[in-house]
Order: sequence, then structure tokens, then C-alpha cells
Amino acid sequence: MSVAEKAIVYATLILADDQVEITADKLEAITKAAGVSVEPIYFNLFAKAFEGKDVNELLLNVGSAAAAAPVAGGAAAAGGAEAAAEEEKPAEEEEESDDDMGFGLFD
Repeated sequence: MSVAEKAIVYATLILADDQVEITADKLEAITKAAGVSVEPIYFNLFAKAFEGKDVNELLLNVGSAAAAAPVAGGAAAAGGAEAAAEEEKPAEEEEESDDDMGFGLFD
């Protein structure tokens, strides 16, 4: 990720943290104050992407969309999930230890 890309992301996070509406003009002002030159397309791109969205809420719920996907499958997949779990158990037999390699962590 380039310095300009990081700057626009940080500017977005600054505005979100202060609970200020994310606009192209505000993003541009923050990056100029930081002394970073950013291509003008990024300002409009980020402003439109986060228009009407709560960035803090998006950040807090990053993993919830992935966790909700299996739930969407419902009870129909429940029987198949139990069978898959039983098949996975034998695969987790023994892991190689460092002792087998002839060295340890503190050697």
C-alpha cells in the first residue's frame, strides 16, 4: 500500500473517529495538512464509498459477516456439518515437535 493510499485511509478513520461526515473536501484538507499528495480520484472514491455509512460500525463488525454465512445455511446443513466434523478429527492426529528436528526454541 502506498503512502498516498495509507494517508486517505487514515484521513477517513480520523473523520470517522470524530464522527464527522466523510466528504471529498474534508479528506483532501486532512491529507494536505499532513503534507501528503494524493490523486484527486481517491477523495471522491472514499467519500462515495462511505457516504451514509458508519465506519466505526463497519470496523466493529468485520468478522460478523463471515460468521453469519454458515448460519444462513440453516438446519439443512447441520447434518452435513456433523459428518464433516467427524471426518476432520482423524486428520488432527500428531503434530511434529521441535525435538524431532534436533533443535529446540532456546538452543
